[in-house]
Amino acid sequence: QVQLVESGGGLVQAGGSLRLSCAASGSTFSINAMGWYRQAPGKQRELVAAISTGTRTRYADSVKGRFTISRDNAKNTVYLQMNSLTPEDTAVYYCNTGGSSTYYSGTYYYTSGPYWGQGTQVTVSS
Repeated sequence: QVQLVESGGGLVQAGGSLRLSCAASGSTFSINAMGWYRQAPGKQRELVAAISTGTRTRYADSVKGRFTISRDNAKNTVYLQMNSLTPEDTAVYYCNTGGSSTYYSGTYYYTSGPYWGQGTQVTVSS
């Protein structure tokens, strides 16, 4: 069984930054791809960023150039650095693992797995 615990959410003004962390336990973290998803009120959950067991990454078009996903296998932790935040980034952010991933024609793809964290709220004020 895998446990994921997110932290780092909060209230920030537009243009500000936050760094989310997701600590994993209960599995061999280094062999699992990881993803960050978000869900805003009234909207479907969407993939924000994903990272392979190595260094391949994928970002939603809406966050490219502003968000950076990274991982520290020694700490069993994945991070999401969020810069230049806008009110449209307001959502509950979830960490995910256990999914499938592939790399094709220069693009990394990640499909969510069964393991989710409890979520952390990010609110960006205008």
